[in-house]
Amino acid sequence: MKPDPNLIWIITMMVLTQLVAFYLVKDLDWKWVIFWAYAFGSCINHSVTLAIHEVSHNSAFGHYRAMWNRWFGMFANLPIGVPYSISFKRYHMDHHRYLGGDGIDVDIPTDFEGWFFCTTFRKFIWVVLQPLFYAFRPLFINPKPITYLEIINTVIQVIFDVTVYYVFGIKSLVYMLAASLLGLGLHPISGHFIAEHYMFLKGHETYSYYGPLNLLTFNVGYHNEHHDFPNIPGKSLPLVRKIAAEYYDNLPHYNSWIRVLYDFVTDDTISPYSRMKRHQKGKVVLE
Repeated sequence: MKPDPNLIWIITMMVLTQLVAFYLVKDLDWKWVIFWAYAFGSCINHSVTLAIHEVSHNSAFGHYRAMWNRWFGMFANLPIGVPYSISFKRYHMDHHRYLGGDGIDVDIPTDFEGWFFCTTFRKFIWVVLQPLFYAFRPLFINPKPITYLEIINTVIQVIFDVTVYYVFGIKSLVYMLAASLLGLGLHPISGHFIAEHYMFLKGHETYSYYGPLNLLTFNVGYHNEHHDFPNIPGKSLPLVRKIAAEYYDNLPHYNSWIRVLYDFVTDDTISPYSRMKRHQKGKVVLE
């Protein structure tokens, strides 16, 4: 349980990579802007969101420099185009403390999502629109007062977006936003949204993924390990599994996020309702 300083350099390189991409796409035809947004930018931006996940656990600078992590999260947020880092931190801590908590854990779909997105076609649309549901769901399930850090995050992001528009043009701005929307929707990496906590097997609400996409996602696939030890950086989660193999190797797990997406859409027994929901007892302390 110690910081991973490599995160600082990896995240910085990803942000710089997207800045170079903004320059390279600014004069392309629109079809190529969208193509590269999905083929390349989506992978970077989705990876950045999972880097922000790491930073939300203070894995970059450690708990004794918590504010350094908040500022660095705002920096990592830049190529996503939408202010996200600070709010994610607040809601994600609730997700760990009260997994599946009714009215608390905004990772749980709303009743409307479970009721409406129940056919193959509708579930496909739900997967495509996942980033929008994740963005707006907290406003309906567990709205929180806006903090000054969220205001700062928003101001910095708006200034960056406007700068991208004036320096590189509209195509670079569209590339950035499309990369986030496409990368968090119908995309192989997005399989982790469903793989982590949807009950494909009754009695198992958290699943790990041990496939190659962990290389792009800071080992977020090691999800049982992560929920057991949220203060261990993603880099070290494979070591957790190795040390405690008798606890993890026999648990059901995935090797393909693409297969998870396919099974979710086509399996009539799985829907947004396929989550464990808990009614909390005792005192609830929210982030």
